[in-house]
Amino acid sequence: MLSLHIIIIIMIQVIVRAIDILEFVAQHGNEPVQLIKIAEHVGLNQPTCANIVRTLVDKNYLEQVGRKQGYLIGIGAYQLTGNPAYQQELIEAAIEPMQDLKKEINETSLLGMIKNNKRVVLHLEECDQVLQVKTGMLAPVYYTSIGRLMMAFMPEKELNNLLKSLGLPTKSDWPGAETKEGLLLELQKIRTEEFVKIRSATHTVGFAVPIYKNKIVVAALSIFVPESRYTEKDKDKLYKAIRATADKIRKRLER
Repeated sequence: MLSLHIIIIIMIQVIVRAIDILEFVAQHGNEPVQLIKIAEHVGLNQPTCANIVRTLVDKNYLEQVGRKQGYLIGIGAYQLTGNPAYQQELIEAAIEPMQDLKKEINETSLLGMIKNNKRVVLHLEECDQVLQVKTGMLAPVYYTSIGRLMMAFMPEKELNNLLKSLGLPTKSDWPGAETKEGLLLELQKIRTEEFVKIRSATHTVGFAVPIYKNKIVVAALSIFVPESRYTEKDKDKLYKAIRATADKIRKRLER
């Protein structure tokens, strides 16, 4: 049985290796780094290195690009340091239109996407209402309007990988999508309408629409409204406002 002293030494070594991995990947900027190169650099065999890398991916400090391309620094590392560089072009294109949207409807809006099988918030504009909707920077994909919308526009291979990791939604997660056939029908409906509306168990109503760049969906824009402040007659107004804002962001990305 290992002594406490030995266990502490091993834990420290793992932490040091994790930091070395993050520093090495960060040095490559936007160029994905393959696992074999990471392992060689930090002096570990591939299985041991893979375990550390997998943990860093799970905690969003690294981001896997495809299955073989390699790894980039993830959103968790940027959030830890307050560095706005993650998806900087997208965020810069969205800030002003989202601020205008808040002035128009005074509701909370989110810019987000899916990373590491989670819904990730890239930018948040909070409303000035006394009653506000609060959300975490990370959330399960199936529960969120952004998550569902981004799933609908995923390439088939990427969608299959996500389903392999997460499994199908349960009936409580996403009514009607608990079977593969039902899920595909739900996603087809979202692609056709380019719109998602969710009433959550936390008494909020969420809307999401796609943000395009050169005809490719790169992110989603969402509005959250407390159920007590929402009526069906508000739907058209909110829908038009969020659509117009997403189009403003698209134009700024493409100019």
